[in-house]
Amino acid sequence: MKATATANANIALVKYWGKRSSDRILPQNGSISMTCDGMATKTTVEFSEQPEHTVMINDEEFKKDEKDIHGHIDRICRMAGIRKHAKVVSESNFPVAAGLASSASGFAALTVATCAAAGLKLSPRELSILTRQGSGSACRSIFGGFVEWHRGQRDDGSDSYAEEIKDKNHWPEFRMIATIVESKKKPVSSRGGMAQTVATCPYYKDWLATVDEDLKNMKEAIEERDFEKVGGIAEFNALKMHATMITTKPSIIYWIPATMEIIHAVRQMREEEIQAYFTMDAGPNVKVLCQERDVKEISMQLAELEGVANTILCKPGDGAKIVSEHLF
Repeated sequence: MKATATANANIALVKYWGKRSSDRILPQNGSISMTCDGMATKTTVEFSEQPEHTVMINDEEFKKDEKDIHGHIDRICRMAGIRKHAKVVSESNFPVAAGLASSASGFAALTVATCAAAGLKLSPRELSILTRQGSGSACRSIFGGFVEWHRGQRDDGSDSYAEEIKDKNHWPEFRMIATIVESKKKPVSSRGGMAQTVATCPYYKDWLATVDEDLKNMKEAIEERDFEKVGGIAEFNALKMHATMITTKPSIIYWIPATMEIIHAVRQMREEEIQAYFTMDAGPNVKVLCQERDVKEISMQLAELEGVANTILCKPGDGAKIVSEHLF
């Protein structure tokens, strides 16, 4: 009753922002992402007769918060019909809770490892639906390459799942450079920020009214490997999402001076005919979309910016999977 899984983070090119059901984690809109080889979580789960679940994340004992890891493990235990408790040890190779999709890789690895340790055999779609109930964006990390998470219509969530649009080999030249400008935990969580936006933003309805067109155009651009189109849609979609955050009550502003420094640098790169675009999740760290041929030049320019502490180079990666080497 022991298993280890790895899962990569994914970064949305068309964002998920807002829930239509908080209990089942059902999104207000669909989304499309790239699974990122370069930002990964590895998790080992073992069931035993210990008195309660224990969770260690990056050498720190997990304290219960709105990310209900214990509740997610209980959900899987009920499905498997087991009454034992889990020991969980998890490690990520990038900063957590900083707008770099750590919960996506974390919950995907946790779900796959826990199911394997509990003896559950689920299809990829079933794993995606189950993972979604722990963390919405994590359902996309079950798959590799370019992934779409369907909004779904049913109240039970049975039609809200992710699936692969194109595998990692479809576009081997595609790159994403994650800039690290701040590693500390962000002041407003994604989950809290979404709820506040849905409840108070006067422009949220306009966000929802434009997302379906973004999804349609992004799928076409990925299939055609049209980098300029992908970058343009992703950049504008991210700005629209942040516009809804800025116009909530109270306002949510994740950007810091270094965030704006990178945004302006990327726009200047395009003036110099370097194909680069940016996207951002709920946090200050910017991701720069580019092609393999431009990585060296873009990385050099980013390194010269005062606010950039580090960068992580990502290409389209694999979905979540079981591995043989355990963490304990």
